[in-house]
Amino acid sequence: MRSVVLKTPLSEQDVRNLRIGDVIHVSGEIVLARDRAHQRLLELARTGTTPPFRLEGSAIYHCGPLVKKVAEGWRILSAGPTTSMRMEPFEADAIGRFGVRMIIGKGGMGPSTAKAMRVFGAVYCAAPGGAGALLAESMKEVKGVEWLNLGVAEAVWILEVEEMGPLIVAIDSRGNNFYEETSTRARMLLCKGAPTS
Repeated sequence: MRSVVLKTPLSEQDVRNLRIGDVIHVSGEIVLARDRAHQRLLELARTGTTPPFRLEGSAIYHCGPLVKKVAEGWRILSAGPTTSMRMEPFEADAIGRFGVRMIIGKGGMGPSTAKAMRVFGAVYCAAPGGAGALLAESMKEVKGVEWLNLGVAEAVWILEVEEMGPLIVAIDSRGNNFYEETSTRARMLLCKGAPTS
């Protein structure tokens, strides 16, 4: 296990060098987006419309933040991860069409997204659940918000972060998948009659 600090925009080589189990801290600009934002993003892509925010080399965080309106704009109060599997119908397309290099969330993703990560060079990083307030401390500035008509939790938030983490690489660009490997090991132990407690 290695500890790595990365800054967006990420290059393909940045993520091809990562392996499952690596501990990541990310700085730079990231994009918070959930399922409705992904759906709208791909609807725009099908019509040839460029989204109003940069995605090439970006990190998309599956998160519906708790925010507060302040005089200078917005402040993130808490930003815990959303279950990523909800984005499985959209994420492979987002990676392939827009050059997204990192997905951050919880619970892993399915085979379509994992394949896109192998083909295009991207990784999935698990954020710690229950640590929304801690993660929000790394979020230094709300640089923009798009599609607020979807609701605060479903809007796209563009944030400047400083060493956001710790994040664990759970699916790497070589096809290694922490969730699948753990499930396989657990099944093998159960088949061998190992104690489960």
